Amino acid sequence: MENMMTHYMELLASNQPWNLILFMAIPVICAETIAVTELAILFTRNLSGGLRKLNKITSIFAGLYFTGVFLYLLFNAVIPLTANGEWRGFGDVVAVGFYLLGIVPLLGMALLDMNIIGRKRNEVGKLKLHAIFVGIFLVVAHIAMIFGMLDPSLFMMKM
Repeated sequence: MENMMTHYMELLASNQPWNLILFMAIPVICAETIAVTELAILFTRNLSGGLRKLNKITSIFAGLYFTGVFLYLLFNAVIPLTANGEWRGFGDVVAVGFYLLGIVPLLGMALLDMNIIGRKRNEVGKLKLHAIFVGIFLVVAHIAMIFGMLDPSLFMMKM
């Protein structure tokens, strides 16, 4: 079988540099900004300084932005690929699925920072939940990247 790309990698490689910027750079830069400011906030416990404001603004932006990415890819990639049976095996589904699972922690952080969820938590409780969301995002994003970079034929049965 010839070497193929996962749909994840094909998306990032197509329409250069725009798809890479829109689907990878913007979410990753936001996530890295959130993670770094989160660490500083956790160490300093400064819950009202400039870093917390940057963290909050970035979290809200990332959650809303990725909601748009999620909906776009759901309707323009996932549903058509599923309906037409065009998935390139298990690894392809894992890569795209885990990428899209990023909606859970990113939107979770946005909802938390917009005070839509976690209203009864104190600031330390919100900080802990926010840090959990950051950790979840890092895990799902890295699983997506690892499976996305693999040749999907590695997971296909050979007859």
